[in-house]
Amino acid sequence: MSTSFTVLRRLAATAAPAAGDRCEMCTEPIGGTHQHVVDLEGRQLMCVCRGCCLLFTDPAAAQRYRAVPDRCLAFPGVTVEPAEWNTLEIPVGLAFFFRNSRLDRTVAVYPGPAGATESELPLENWQAILDRHPEFGTLADDVEALLIRMPERGSDGGCVLLPIDACYEFVGHMRRLWRGFDGGQDAHRYIDEFFTTVTARGRS
Repeated sequence: MSTSFTVLRRLAATAAPAAGDRCEMCTEPIGGTHQHVVDLEGRQLMCVCRGCCLLFTDPAAAQRYRAVPDRCLAFPGVTVEPAEWNTLEIPVGLAFFFRNSRLDRTVAVYPGPAGATESELPLENWQAILDRHPEFGTLADDVEALLIRMPERGSDGGCVLLPIDACYEFVGHMRRLWRGFDGGQDAHRYIDEFFTTVTARGRS
């Protein structure tokens, strides 16, 4: 795993329930930087050792758990238009999107002062965006997400594919930084730094 991605996955600490220093499956000791699996039935992330993670890496297997991969892709030439974004009924200009296989639909999660807020998308409107941007169709169900930032306050927008745990880490850190109505300077500075880091890695 590259240094930049190790930093990325440690930017916040709310990606999964606290597990101390042990795997949540076999109780094997694990370090601070470790892997995660998604519990599809409980809809939560679990901290696991490498051995347990490897048991659930086959995306075609009918299993309750799925290992979170470490793939990161940037889409520098992709722009989601404001009119497209508005059809999704998301009140802020930043969210990540993942397909929940149990619900059989795409779910949006956006940050705010209360933490992660989940929104079920108008399906026809999200499908219209997928039709315009077929590269988004490479997302792995449940374990990868598309993080989209709309341009605002003089900053560039962005679109990156990330592991689902990195997205929840990002939103968790946003909650701790959030001040006032729009998040405040520290939150916006963090967003800029985050997108700079992940976009650079996604192009490498």
